[in-house]
Amino acid sequence: MIDKTHCLAVAAQCRLLEISRGCVYYQPVPISKAELHLMRRVDELHLAYPFFGSRRLLVKLREEGFEIGRRHVRTLMQRMGIEALYRKPRTSLGNPQHQVFRYLLKDVAIERPNQVWAADITYIPIAKGFGYLVAIIDVFSRKVLSHRLSNTMSTDFCVEALEEALARFGTPEIFNTDHVLSAEASPLLGTSGRVGDVKECRPVSQPRRRRYPSGLPRVKEPRLPSWTQSLRSLRKRRSPHHACRACRLT
Repeated sequence: MIDKTHCLAVAAQCRLLEISRGCVYYQPVPISKAELHLMRRVDELHLAYPFFGSRRLLVKLREEGFEIGRRHVRTLMQRMGIEALYRKPRTSLGNPQHQVFRYLLKDVAIERPNQVWAADITYIPIAKGFGYLVAIIDVFSRKVLSHRLSNTMSTDFCVEALEEALARFGTPEIFNTDHVLSAEASPLLGTSGRVGDVKECRPVSQPRRRRYPSGLPRVKEPRLPSWTQSLRSLRKRRSPHHACRACRLT
């Protein structure tokens, strides 16, 4: 774009193209071996402690002998595209289009197999990304009835796992899932065959979860014992003014 051999000066060409003249003469500097070694160590620590931010990574790196500041650690994390895993706001809101089922396990005694099934999804770290594992479990016998592993969070492998469990062990009375699998319930219950029988008995249930502003249950603060209250009153009595007055009296 910029022709240094042209009769028009480089500065004039930059003005015509509305670009900085510094970018014409800038030569990219390769990353040093020490910097690459540091970035590799930051990546290893992030995999071992994914909830560590720049401050806690800085402490770990300094314990290992790296002379580095927090801003440098933050710059490396931004360059590598990594960040600490933490609970972000408004992450537990469900999609209003998803069907919500009532909870059917309240005051229910589980006394036999095929009475209650449960399903859940978890993720497994792999070399490049995550693998998603869904399992169908009989609550009474704790037996894994079927499972599927997928590299994408889709509904196909969830439906396949449920269809296999239904084909092998029949239809349960109650099928309990959490809020994550409730999003998968609409295509799962809309299939034909034996899965349709599950829809008729409305087996899918969801437990109600309490929501707290801080994300943690509210704990009532314990009351202080009586001896601490008497100690506080004794300290108030022994004020500097009271001590000086006592000295004058003696």
